[in-house]
Amino acid sequence: MKEKSYGELMKIAAMKRNQKKDNFVQNLYIEILLSEIQLTSERERILQKIDAAIDNRDKKSFLQLTDQLKEINKRFGT
Repeated sequence: MKEKSYGELMKIAAMKRNQKKDNFVQNLYIEILLSEIQLTSERERILQKIDAAIDNRDKKSFLQLTDQLKEINKRFGT
């Protein structure tokens, strides 16, 4: 079995580091995307409930839901 030279070992190590960086960035991107999807769907659900509260003239529910919407907007960064 042929042993690898120092240069080859350094190339392999560099490739492994790059692969780890790529995996980290990809996992971070996926996590951000999933978080955004979750917040968007939660926001849409609350907006629908707010519309229903307005239609039903339910002030108490409207105020509670708008507080929830404000909290989601904070988490969303808007």
